[in-house]
Amino acid sequence: MTEHLWSFSTESGHLTGTDLTGWRVEATDGHIGKVDKHSDEADDSYLVVDTGMWIFGKEVLVPGRAVTRVDPDNETLHLSLSKEQVKDSPEFVADKHLADRQYREEIGQYYRMPWQFPGGGAF
Repeated sequence: MTEHLWSFSTESGHLTGTDLTGWRVEATDGHIGKVDKHSDEADDSYLVVDTGMWIFGKEVLVPGRAVTRVDPDNETLHLSLSKEQVKDSPEFVADKHLADRQYREEIGQYYRMPWQFPGGGAF
């Protein structure tokens, strides 16, 4: 059974309740930003990543499943996504999107592209 897109993989090392705010976020090919907000609720786990000047201040919503490894010593999260995949993701606007289920489904469709996620393959 494929694990849920909006949940952290058990292989990532994420511990529920860990405050990830301010942690570095690394794509498969380099640094992309820092965690601005996050949730680790069951079936609603995500990161809001502030990409800073890298892509002109855009914030992106990244599902918990995209986190491949949590490095608590360096306060760094590693993703299964490339910089380009993050850059091309739909923009996140907290006031408009945080509780918007349709937006969450659109994000889910983008991240269900044929990329591999840990613990279950493509979505």
